[in-house]
Amino acid sequence: PDEAAPASQRPTATPSRAAPVVPVGGPRRVILAFGDSLYAGYGLQRGQSLPDAIQARLRGQGIDATVINAGVSGDTTADGRRRLAYTLDRLKTKPDLVMLGLGGNDVLRQLDPAETRANMAAMLDELDRRKVPVLLTGMMAPPNLGPDFAGRFNTIWPDLARRHHAALDPFILAGVLGNRRLMLTDGVHPNAAGVTRIADRVAPLVAKQLSALPPG
Repeated sequence: PDEAAPASQRPTATPSRAAPVVPVGGPRRVILAFGDSLYAGYGLQRGQSLPDAIQARLRGQGIDATVINAGVSGDTTADGRRRLAYTLDRLKTKPDLVMLGLGGNDVLRQLDPAETRANMAAMLDELDRRKVPVLLTGMMAPPNLGPDFAGRFNTIWPDLARRHHAALDPFILAGVLGNRRLMLTDGVHPNAAGVTRIADRVAPLVAKQLSALPPG
């Protein structure tokens, strides 16, 4: 299925002739991008998802990385919690890094932030148990849900990042949400230009995490 296909098996958003060719080298790295529609590439053409864009940037830096897209549109944190172990178990190799990006559908459905926190914590516990490093891409609640909801929701990702020693991008849609040139007409999902903007910010965080791993 598409959500488990390596990004390398799909066409890249930018023609290869438009980018300099950088020989890849060093240890082969496998990254699991585990999330919802913001990873899956909702509304975009094949090859335009965030995992595709991040893989292209890493390889453009000479990093031999394969990003496996395990984004499923519509998934809540509860859905992710149910499928994480199964997804990890069916991979051919243990990932060197997991990008964990869920929570957007929780806030759209106004689910109790306590449930979101518990589900995210359970997924991080599972990844800790398997000794897999994590990069969290966070989510934030819109102001119209009120300060109480936002206060309980927005603290989930920084709190858990500290507790689990995970890297953190505080808000995956930072600099994109609200910009009509960077969003699809639904106002919720980034278009290809928006994905490019997000990848420009997130890919260096991924590269930094990979550089901290033991060689080989």
